[in-house]
Amino acid sequence: MTPKLQLLDSATIDKIISEAFELIQHPGVKIAPVAAGLLASAGVPVSGGIAHISEAVARRALESAPKEFSLFTRDGQPAVHYGGDDVHFDPGSSCLNILDPETGLARLAKAADLVQLVEITELLPEYAAQSTAMVCHDVPEGIGDFYRLLLVLWYSNKPVITGAFSGPTLQAMIDLLAADAGGREQLKRKPRAVFDVCPSPPLNWSDFASENMVQLARAGVPAEIVSMPLAGATAPVTLIGSVVQHAAECLSGLTIHQFASPGAPIVWGGAPAIFDMSSGGTPMGAIETVMLDLACSQVGKHFGLPTHGYMVATESKCVDAQAGMESATSAALGALAGINMISGAGMLDSLACHSLEKLVIDAEAIASAMRLRRGLETSFPKFATHMFAEIGLTGDFLKLKETRALFRSEQHFPSPVIHRGEIAEGAIPDDAYARARTRVRELLESYRRPAISPDIECELMNVALRVAHDAGLKELPGIEPRDRVGSVADV
Repeated sequence: MTPKLQLLDSATIDKIISEAFELIQHPGVKIAPVAAGLLASAGVPVSGGIAHISEAVARRALESAPKEFSLFTRDGQPAVHYGGDDVHFDPGSSCLNILDPETGLARLAKAADLVQLVEITELLPEYAAQSTAMVCHDVPEGIGDFYRLLLVLWYSNKPVITGAFSGPTLQAMIDLLAADAGGREQLKRKPRAVFDVCPSPPLNWSDFASENMVQLARAGVPAEIVSMPLAGATAPVTLIGSVVQHAAECLSGLTIHQFASPGAPIVWGGAPAIFDMSSGGTPMGAIETVMLDLACSQVGKHFGLPTHGYMVATESKCVDAQAGMESATSAALGALAGINMISGAGMLDSLACHSLEKLVIDAEAIASAMRLRRGLETSFPKFATHMFAEIGLTGDFLKLKETRALFRSEQHFPSPVIHRGEIAEGAIPDDAYARARTRVRELLESYRRPAISPDIECELMNVALRVAHDAGLKELPGIEPRDRVGSVADV
């Protein structure tokens, strides 16, 4: 009895798809030269940097796109299944700041901050994957995407949600993943990462987005389209209109991707939001933003494609009741909608700031959401009458063997971040944030860096040192000297 949430009926989905096909043909889609050549060779009219993709061509691409694929751990075990209604969560990516627990204020993030987030995520089972969560401001901007991935691979065995914002950076990141996997063929066979690729709204596949889409397809590394219509600003003000634009951007990106390499793994994903007319902001925790995610993913599911959404986030600038309300609501709704990968946990201030304390609180919300999604167990021969037959009207169900046998599967038991016990007489109760700070400290103290084979560790470091040397980076922030093989000076 697994509950399921859907916002759209079949007739509405058909109309959304019909209009999306209309949009990618007229007015068409802005594309870069690398995509223009691909599409033109397939008979797509391209003029002035605008491709006019017919429904027939887009449907050819849809037919070749895989309906499912998996991401793997370092030791080759499947950990994330993209497909069907399987649901996984990961921390949000690419934010600039971290919330300093001592001051309560946001500050620019550094490599050491990302390392701590990776360590905590590694130990929390609620997160099936890592993310390249924060921009490290003590690393040259030109290699920032690469370096974030390096830190995740160095400190984690889990799969990773990542992304690159230029073609050269992408190739270096693929080199890094190949070193981690033991070669490019092994990386293609058992990918450990999926790369977010973002079109620019409306209907614009820029130079770096087009280049990334083509290169990922040809490398066989999974791509995740992150369409970002902003309802009322860079997309129609109606939610349903923004869903149409999202579908058009995904269809056009998928067409570029599949013509580059038919059968390459790809995800129908996104980070849609509303433009808040009262504040001028992009409220990722707003219920309308959540509705956009749910509806967009439902269209992707209609095509049978793997799905992704950006949720479990908030506009609050601190870890407070608003942050808890908005994040827990979207975690539950996203889980009920069966979105395959839900990104955004740990994030504050419209994705601008990460908080380690929020990350552990969000893990509790995610655990509750996944318990809700599991629904009611109904496989028992009898539901209740046999228990009443045994104890009558005494109400003493604690004595039953069945109670002792089943309570652990029927109930979810949260960590101490969630307080359910009594308070000692005279004690001053603490709040969830204080308990989360304690949990963060405990997790960091218990973390141990995963073992990596010496050969793979050496290959990772060879790639890292080469890229660091070319960027003029003399040290490797976040990687302790005792943990590394060689140094930048050796290159």
